[in-house]
Amino acid sequence: MKLVTWNVNGLRACITKGFFDFFAAADADLFCIQETKMQEGQVPIETPGYAQYWNSALKKGYSGTAVFARTEPLSFTRDIGIDTHGTEGRVLTLEYPQFYLVNVYTPNSKEKLARIDYRMQFEDDFRAYLHALDEKKPVIVCGDMNVAHQEIDLKNPKSNRGNAGFSDQEREKFGALLDSGFTDVFRARNPDLTGAYSWWSYRFNARKNNAGWRIDYFLVSARIAGAVKDCTIHSDIFGSDHCPVSLEIDL
Repeated sequence: MKLVTWNVNGLRACITKGFFDFFAAADADLFCIQETKMQEGQVPIETPGYAQYWNSALKKGYSGTAVFARTEPLSFTRDIGIDTHGTEGRVLTLEYPQFYLVNVYTPNSKEKLARIDYRMQFEDDFRAYLHALDEKKPVIVCGDMNVAHQEIDLKNPKSNRGNAGFSDQEREKFGALLDSGFTDVFRARNPDLTGAYSWWSYRFNARKNNAGWRIDYFLVSARIAGAVKDCTIHSDIFGSDHCPVSLEIDL
């Protein structure tokens, strides 16, 4: 089974920059996107052979997630059951016989950590949500989690220490999630690999210079980590300031 995650930073814009070329080439069973920045049905999105599941923000042109699924799930759920987190379209869950798939677009803490308090509450509530699912069956989590966990996960850790995405608080919450029974698939398979990033600023020729961050992830329940066959960051794919990440797993 193959899964893809990609923060498209506006699906309508990404479509004009080759989204469907990669979608077809990837040939994924489950294709997850974040930051759709659109409402379901706002423009025609044709994915023959795939059912579509959307969670759009109430605010138009903002946030949002979607999953394109080759096999229809047993059920799907928007958000995590807490009203505080129910307006920005940040979580989609699809249930399959052997696992749950959770597609997430974690809130950005913003400049000067202006939204860090909300981010911390989201982290705690999201972790509790994942644990409740994991008690029933294994979980695959993917998406833009807006944090570089360790110094190896970004080009310039010293100058970014304390900034949104690399604050001690965010890194600690991510570590707590891993410690509670989840595996960061890419890093587990590539413990010492440097220069592996999934997001680059549009400024300062960051992508050309590979001055990036690894903030897009696949996490799996630790008990199924051995079923992973591959995890790849597709840094050669453009169309967004993020690139896609794929997972191959045998469940």
